[in-house]
Amino acid sequence: MTQTIPMIHEDALPGHESQLEPKPEWQPRYPGSGRLAGKVAIVTGADSGIGRAVAALYAREGADIAIVYLLEDDDAQETIRIVESEGRRAIAIKADVGSRTACDAIVEQTLAAFGKVDILVNNAGEQHPDKDITDISEEQLKRTFQTNIFGMFYLVQAARPHLQAGAAIINCTSVTMYQGSKELLDYSATKGAITAFTRSLSENLIEHGIRVNAVAPGPIWTPLNPCGGASEEKLEHFGESTPMGRPGQPNEVAPSFLFLACDDASYMSGKVLHPNGGIIVNG
Repeated sequence: MTQTIPMIHEDALPGHESQLEPKPEWQPRYPGSGRLAGKVAIVTGADSGIGRAVAALYAREGADIAIVYLLEDDDAQETIRIVESEGRRAIAIKADVGSRTACDAIVEQTLAAFGKVDILVNNAGEQHPDKDITDISEEQLKRTFQTNIFGMFYLVQAARPHLQAGAAIINCTSVTMYQGSKELLDYSATKGAITAFTRSLSENLIEHGIRVNAVAPGPIWTPLNPCGGASEEKLEHFGESTPMGRPGQPNEVAPSFLFLACDDASYMSGKVLHPNGGIIVNG
């Protein structure tokens, strides 16, 4: 099992879902229909939040899951339990996606356990709010980019030789890529890079029958926000600025990842879906 110590661990990232109140809603909302039967998925950041909801929904639809996480062993084991309760197999891989060698090991362990990789979900990310750009240290800037975008390059590079025609890659970008965020300068910049990466990688791989898409969530109730340095005032009003007037739940985002992973989206590549509470982004 691969373990790379994170370069920095400001705030309380990535945060324990088991300690979060109220608990995020990860539960799939409908019976499975076999849309991912026999598939194998790698889901990064799958111990909690959106990643856990994606793993749960993929398992219900028939996929076996490699659950990649950074630190929270208890949360990862709970996601394992959730996947297994759906009758599917799961492994937990403790790894820092900001490390190329760790990403190589993630793919190797997935192949050893399941024999193939059909779906790659690049969901892991970190954020560090700062009120002024001069507050962003060089170390923080490098670390945010290393986790949020370098890790996607590393994992795609590791998985690419094993992805066959029909495979799908889904990246997690953000509404902040389209709207901006005055206190999440480095985070928003990485999300812009992820969107460009998604569109460019789609062009690169489409002739090989591999689809690449992305999901850009709005404000979603996950450990990333309360554990990522958000103020009490911001948390109190989290999500209220959306047209729906509330934050979203992980299980309201996971269906977008399912759609892009399965044959329902067989004619879509290079696209971004926007589960964001009604925010118009024109992107």
